[in-house]
Amino acid sequence: MQENKEQPSGPGPSERLAEYIDLWWRFLASVKLSVVLLLCLAALSIIGTVVPQNLAGQEYARIYGPFWATLVLVLDLDGMYQSWWFRALLLLLVINIVICSVDRLQSTWKTIFVRHPKFDLNGFRNRRQRHEMDLKVGPAALQAPFERAVGKSFRYRKVVPTENGYAITAEKGRWTRLGVYAVHLSVVVMLLGGLIGSRFGFEGFVAVPEGESADTIQLHGSGQRMRLPFTIRCDAFTVEFYEGTRRPKVYRSRLTIIEGGQEVVQREIEVNQPLYHQRIGIFQSSYGRADGRAPAAAAPREAPDEVTVTLRSAASGMVYTRTVAMGQAIEIPENLGWLVLERFEADADFQGMDLGPAFIGTLTTAEGTSRTVTLPLDYPRFDAMRRGDVVIGVVDGAAGDAAPAERYYTGLQITYDPGVPVVYTGFTLMIIGCWVAFFMSHQRLVVEVTARGDGSRVMVAGTANKNKTGMQVVVERMTEKLTALAEDRQGRS
Repeated sequence: MQENKEQPSGPGPSERLAEYIDLWWRFLASVKLSVVLLLCLAALSIIGTVVPQNLAGQEYARIYGPFWATLVLVLDLDGMYQSWWFRALLLLLVINIVICSVDRLQSTWKTIFVRHPKFDLNGFRNRRQRHEMDLKVGPAALQAPFERAVGKSFRYRKVVPTENGYAITAEKGRWTRLGVYAVHLSVVVMLLGGLIGSRFGFEGFVAVPEGESADTIQLHGSGQRMRLPFTIRCDAFTVEFYEGTRRPKVYRSRLTIIEGGQEVVQREIEVNQPLYHQRIGIFQSSYGRADGRAPAAAAPREAPDEVTVTLRSAASGMVYTRTVAMGQAIEIPENLGWLVLERFEADADFQGMDLGPAFIGTLTTAEGTSRTVTLPLDYPRFDAMRRGDVVIGVVDGAAGDAAPAERYYTGLQITYDPGVPVVYTGFTLMIIGCWVAFFMSHQRLVVEVTARGDGSRVMVAGTANKNKTGMQVVVERMTEKLTALAEDRQGRS
């Protein structure tokens, strides 16, 4: 009769599944994966800084050429931080950090949350940094004061009997081993905050002319329009230029937030001084002219014999009108100085900017300080940017009235990032975790007292998972304290 030999069977479905899970677990728990992901994110962040974000396709073609522009758009490098693959890398890094921490936390957990920690007395006896001393007091008389002294510095303590005496074991700071995991958790929290902001936040732009309101913005990247939960009104806009240039020094917008027809917030903003409402940030981003300049034909193209100017005192607010002959000095009321119009330029150029027709003059203060003033006909409020004691404007000779005041729009960047509180939480957790990880340690101490004749031999030794030098100082101070207690006990006996 022929025997049927059983063929060895391969691993079953459950074993194969366990192998796959173990393989993926070891892959995701790899420190090498963490390094690769961090390097990739660092390199991509550099690319995201170099490549302008959220521009139109034509702009990329103009900057980089058709081929590279197509590559930028296909790879989503134009909006890299909002791309699916950048978010996927962040999510993979989060998973990697979590699994790395969980994988290494198992052994740490047993050390931290053990009820009765074990002390290897032989290990402490063999430490080279131990301190030993011979005392003339017996072990029994030293136990109570030694135990109290150790208890003042260490929360956990226990007396363990030995062959010829006893050992006082103590430790503190077991929980400090969690410091590094707090740092890991903080990185995860900050990355999650970034993902939340990238997914649920928005960033857009709106231009609001002076005196007008807006409640919709144009989103960056998509170009779609989105309605805000409130209305923004620009009550006024002012801009100051660097002296003798058209480069803006500072520009401000006075805004009013309107909800349900009610004015709820009034605030003046400027660059780096935004307004926040309902956790939505309103930043001063840019500005421009809301209306076109007057046609060139409406202004004179050659120097007139006389010019009518307005002189507004910044102190009193009074406005004075004077007729000035070219080259003739006139006194400015309120002892504000003298003005001389020296020449007329049909196309005045101011730091590369065409101002159109303008008068160039010299303003001399009552103290004798002189400076050149430029008075463009198309920008009658131009001299106000000088922020002097008097504001000079030119009256349009053809119309007999002052030229219409220039009107600006304020460019506002509107942002909403719900991940910011999460990022701040992670940042705070990182500071705490770093402090615990670098400046605190798990300290263990053993004070062994053995009988030696009528006296005792005392051995003090300690160890710490970090800051070994600091632990040695703790051992030395404890030795001094115990020696003083023994001498005091000896003196009483």
